[in-house]
Amino acid sequence: MLDMLLMGGLAIGLWIFYRVMMKEPILPWGEKKARESSKFKKNSKTSDSKNGIEMDQEPQPFQELFKDVKGIESHMLRYKDDKFVMYAEVEPVNYFLLSQAEQEAIDVVFERWLAQTNYQFQIYLQNRYVDLSDQISSMRKSMEDAEDLSENAREYAKTMVEDLTEWQRIAPRFETKRYLLFIYQVKSSEINAENQEELEQKIVDKAFSELSRRYFAARNQLRKARIDVQLLTSEGITDVLYHAFNRKRAVKSRFKDFGPNEMLSLFVTSDQDDIRVDLVKEGIEDEAVTEEEREQKEQAS
Repeated sequence: MLDMLLMGGLAIGLWIFYRVMMKEPILPWGEKKARESSKFKKNSKTSDSKNGIEMDQEPQPFQELFKDVKGIESHMLRYKDDKFVMYAEVEPVNYFLLSQAEQEAIDVVFERWLAQTNYQFQIYLQNRYVDLSDQISSMRKSMEDAEDLSENAREYAKTMVEDLTEWQRIAPRFETKRYLLFIYQVKSSEINAENQEELEQKIVDKAFSELSRRYFAARNQLRKARIDVQLLTSEGITDVLYHAFNRKRAVKSRFKDFGPNEMLSLFVTSDQDDIRVDLVKEGIEDEAVTEEEREQKEQAS
């Protein structure tokens, strides 16, 4: 009897060792579940492939995020399907410092505007790091230019500027920017034009006319609620997009400095050698060829 138990235990041990080495389930009825699990994973991978997502797919380049965007024209963001978006920055009212009657009046105006709005728009909130660089520079310049400051006052001002700079560095604060996005899509089939250039101009004019009407209507109505709405130019739209994708970098590499530093120009106004100009032209041509190939692939697919 003891010999039979020893032989049975040895057989079970050898069976477990064999199944483990073969990387198979120890229990025979576990094979069915393993096959089903493998089949599910295969189907899942196939489903992901059908959705255009590969398991080992490399991340797309940054330009892919804007593959539907055609550009910024006439203070509007334009998409390839002739959809236009006009941005307006909103300066809100300090609601909680007002009386109950004033708050109710603001609520009535805002609710009336929402009820009367029958077009597409979006409310966009953007959190930015508080940038006190301009204020600090102004304080430092005033301190240096002041000739009637005593030594103690100058030392106090210097210490305060240094503390403010350090406070901004170690304890970042955020501010919320509020925007109204007015959206309108032009149907090019409804526009009559003799050539493609005239058609493009009419599409832009129609979009700007319609979105401007919506902007001024919203501005006039919200002004009654003490809410100021200001239209953003093409540079303002670029600023919003820059802060959206460069949240931390925007504090040091400020967008407002790009213009004075001639970083937005295709060719800077200073003298450049022919080699640099040729390199820039070559880069533009390569980018145009890449964009054309991408559009051809999209049309083929």
